[in-house]
This record gives sequence, C-alpha cells and structure tokens, in this order.
Amino acid sequence: MQLRKLGNTGLLVSDLCLGTMNFGMPDWGIDEKASRTVIDAYLDSGGNFLDTADVYGGGESERICGKAIKGRRESVILATKGHFPVVRVFGEPPAHTNALGSSRRHLTQALHDSLRRLETDYIDLYQVHCWDRHTPIEETLSTLHDFIRAGKVRYVGLSNFDAWQIAEARQLCIRHGWEPFITAQMQYSLVCRDIERSITTVCDRYKIGLLPWSPLGGGILTGKYSRSGTTPDGSRFGSVDPDNEWRKAFLNERNFDIADACRDVAKDLGVSVATAAIAWVLQRHGVSSVIIGPKSVKQLADNTAACDVRFNTEHLERLDRISRPTLGYPEKFIMRNQRNMFEPATLQ
Repeated sequence: MQLRKLGNTGLLVSDLCLGTMNFGMPDWGIDEKASRTVIDAYLDSGGNFLDTADVYGGGESERICGKAIKGRRESVILATKGHFPVVRVFGEPPAHTNALGSSRRHLTQALHDSLRRLETDYIDLYQVHCWDRHTPIEETLSTLHDFIRAGKVRYVGLSNFDAWQIAEARQLCIRHGWEPFITAQMQYSLVCRDIERSITTVCDRYKIGLLPWSPLGGGILTGKYSRSGTTPDGSRFGSVDPDNEWRKAFLNERNFDIADACRDVAKDLGVSVATAAIAWVLQRHGVSSVIIGPKSVKQLADNTAACDVRFNTEHLERLDRISRPTLGYPEKFIMRNQRNMFEPATLQ
C-alpha cells in the first residue's frame, strides 16, 4: 500500500482503507476474533486508515475497532459515520423519533456514543452517512463545524449525497466560514459508475477526495455469484429474497457481463477478478482511498494485491466500454453540445 493525501488536506492515508461493516454484523459478517485478526494484518501490512459507522452491527463494529487499536491509536486514521438509527438489525425502527437524521441533537448524541464505543477522545474523519431532507443543511454544517472547534473531530466528510447537495454544502461553508467536507464516501465500482454523471465532477471542482465503497459491486466482482442464481452460504445475498431490490441492483445480466470482462482482464494480468476490480477503482481520478471489506487475512492479501496491478490501454478500453454508465438529461445534452476548443492562436 502507498500513501495518498486525504482530499485537499495534509493528512496522509493508505490508498486502501479497511472498511469494517462486516465486523460484528449478524448473518453475513464475522465475529470479534476474526475481525481483530483482519485489523492486525491490515495494520501490520502498512495500512493506517480504518472506516466504520455507528450503525454497523448495532455499534459492535465500533466497539471492535476501539479495542483493536488500543495502544496504537495515534498511528491510525480513524473514520466513522453518523445519521442512521443504531438498532440491533439495520432497517428496524429507531428507539424514538429523534434517534436518526442529521440534526444537531442527533449528530451530537451519535458522536458522543461513537467516541465511547471507540474508546477515544477524537475522530479523525467524521462523516454524515446520508443526506437528510428533513434537516436544514445549515444546521448540519454548523454542528460539524462546532465538533471540529471543540477538538472532538479533525475533519468532516459526507456519504451518499447528490451532486447539487455537495455543491450547496460547499458554498454554504465558504459563505459562513465553516469547515468544509473534505471527502465523499460513495458507491463506486465497475458495475456502479453512476457518480461519474456529475458527482465526480463536483468533487474534482472542490478538491473533495473520493472514498469509494463496495468496489467489488456487492460481491459480484469476486466471481462467487453465478447467473443461475445460486449464492454461497454466508454471503451478503445468500439469505436474501431473489426479488429484493438491493440484490437485483447487483445481481443482474449487465453486471454479470461486466464481471466476465473483468475476469478475462484479470486472467491476462495473472491476478484474481477481485484484485483487478479493486485496482480499476484505485486508479480512477480523484480517489483518495478505496474502502475494502475483507473477512479474512487471505481476502485482505488478495485485495492489497490491487496496489501492484497495472492495466494496459486495451484492458482499460475494454473495461470502460462494457461498464460505461448511460447519461440522461441534461448530462447527455450538455456533452453533445460542448463548444469546440481551439488553440489560443486560432481564436478570432
């Protein structure tokens, strides 16, 4: 692993970030012992960037991370998130009406709870886990600014925002002198390039670093799922209804075609399909760090091998051609009607 700047800051993080959503997660996650083994292996291999969230495993992921980095907290860049209700099983109703969202009340409580579970007095990167249409964005941004001024948070980031929401947030920070979002944690992979329609552009404009999550497309880019619909035991979609919308978003014919192309490229390179898929995301413009989610040391080694992959032009063109996102209006209209660019000497 190599070091990269986190967004437009002086903070250096590993180009692969250890995502911990699997840790302590019932059904398809791993227990504390296995989780700590993966964390130790990641840190020992040169990684320094952990990403968790209060909602993962009902808070269990944060508790595991807190225990695992005791004695080496200062060498770890620790990121967590707040917004969703912390419940036993994701999707259950919150304990009360205000136990979710990005209001000052909820984010303040969420941060305090995260600090307690992580057994630390500060968070390096605190991220709003999702846009909240019920809370004025000014309230959210001023709250995050206060977290930094109080010394409880070093930097702030966003996750699962639309492009206009990112732009509005940045302009409000400029107007009021608030600390801006420095990262955007977004879904990004060969099977989900939706953010290229507008989000990557706005992040590039404001120098916001991308932190792609699910670089393996929910697991389809590992090769463990088949077109026949069979799913391995213990996998994310192993016990999910075939008609589940989340499952269908990943396990569909288009994505299987992309996985086949990635497998062919990986074979040419002598690496696994998962390694090639992560390498593709790692080499995209504007990426500060790619969030990986290994469940074992073996998977971790396969993921980190992506740092050494180098594609040739033919490989990149093939992967781009089969995975390129379709543009809607107005993006397609704008692209078709861009001004021709001339050298200054030819302008009249």
